[in-house]
Amino acid sequence: MTTRLHNDSDTTITIKNPADGTIVGTTNYYGAETATQVVERARAKQKEWAATPIKERKKIMLRYHDLVLKHQNELLDIIQDENGKNRRAAFEEVLDNALTARHYAYRAEKLLSPDRAKVALPIATKTQVQHAPVGVVGIIAPWNYPLVLAISDAIPAILAGNTVVLKPDSNTPMTSLRAAELFAEAGLPKDVLTVIPGSGREVGQALVEQVDYLMFTGSSATGAKLAAQAGERLIGFSGELGGKNPLIVTSDVDVDKAVSGVRHACFSNTGQLCISIERMYVHRDVADRFIPAFVRCVEKMKIGAGHDWDIDMGSLISADHADTVAEFVEDAVAKGATVATGGKRLPNIGPNFYAPTVLLNVPEDARLYREEVFGPVVYIEVVDSHEEAIAKANDTEYGLNASIFGKSSTAQEIARHLEAGTVNINEGYSAGWSSIGAPMGGWKRSGVGRRHGDGGLLKYTESRTVAEQRIVPIGGPEGLAPEKWAGLLTAALKYGRDILR
Repeated sequence: MTTRLHNDSDTTITIKNPADGTIVGTTNYYGAETATQVVERARAKQKEWAATPIKERKKIMLRYHDLVLKHQNELLDIIQDENGKNRRAAFEEVLDNALTARHYAYRAEKLLSPDRAKVALPIATKTQVQHAPVGVVGIIAPWNYPLVLAISDAIPAILAGNTVVLKPDSNTPMTSLRAAELFAEAGLPKDVLTVIPGSGREVGQALVEQVDYLMFTGSSATGAKLAAQAGERLIGFSGELGGKNPLIVTSDVDVDKAVSGVRHACFSNTGQLCISIERMYVHRDVADRFIPAFVRCVEKMKIGAGHDWDIDMGSLISADHADTVAEFVEDAVAKGATVATGGKRLPNIGPNFYAPTVLLNVPEDARLYREEVFGPVVYIEVVDSHEEAIAKANDTEYGLNASIFGKSSTAQEIARHLEAGTVNINEGYSAGWSSIGAPMGGWKRSGVGRRHGDGGLLKYTESRTVAEQRIVPIGGPEGLAPEKWAGLLTAALKYGRDILR
């Protein structure tokens, strides 16, 4: 059963489909008082949950995995209806959620088992590193991926023995609320995961002030503020933040094979993806072939609303965001940029639709040259060398994701020089993101900490070193002169240098 919360704010929020304005549902909108109560209940529950054998936690998580797949179509509908994205982008969320649950369900026991550590006196000293849960984890999730960037982040925290309080974005709370119900059906005890819709000012701040670890996905500006608050409290913080992600098209690229993958890299989820491509550097040797082919490929995209699988791109999240995207493009055009395709709203489809847009000749004083648009807009620059492409790709305050399309040997060499947390070769972002066993996160202002990989679970733990001294004390046996003991240790270090590595 799900937790019933007292609605201290005495308000509800109506969720509307941004693609057509229809009402998706309503939910309570909670305040700081309820958030405090939820954290207190989560804290009271946490020790009991941490004492639950890891094998039992694993069983619950695998049941959740199965329920996600069983209810796939329902989840796809909810994600689309409150977010406006196309169905294939929604499927990426369901797939990721199931994969994350399965990966950490099988990986958690090994990660949480004590590690043997190297010691000064082998045999005489036995040292292990234990991994204890941090306590209550707070997650502040965004609207663009309401299942992945909320529930997929909660999965390793729960398996690590923590309880989780999740604040979803106010535009998209229905997805995480339904996922919490599936967790309850899978056998997750009450108060281990609580979803509490509410404002960032009240619920978000209550979490920052009370939880033991904070996970945030959103803008770099907000992330910096939250990190500072977490730092004041000396609690752990992980944030996946903004990006201005580059894509390099090499001189040896197969143009015909590349264009569709590049298109997906730029316009998946209507460009509302922290790791999607917003700027492209095309080698001059292939520019005359690649750019027209790419523009034609973009112009063939099917834009629309609804649950059909053949729709290539859906709606933006809101009228305000559509205005922001339009302002970025208008600013660039006013300063000299050329619109190769798109550059306009699509009101005939729905209120918040914007055409997939490709810009050329964007001047450096245009806002979108460096600022994150977070919409279906990409600009192309032609470069004379791979070295120039690398320099331009790295000339940013961000470092979240990068992409290279070209021959493997060329792309691998370029990848070594890119300042980004993930680099995808002949893919936009899916290869790196779906590699759940590898860390994913940002350099520079694109974030701190990592999701995925072993660190994606261990970040929700505290390490405890337990060292047991046996046979002989570190200071030497009773009755042996300190100088002689020091000589013995020095000799052991000298002759054991290449043995005890």
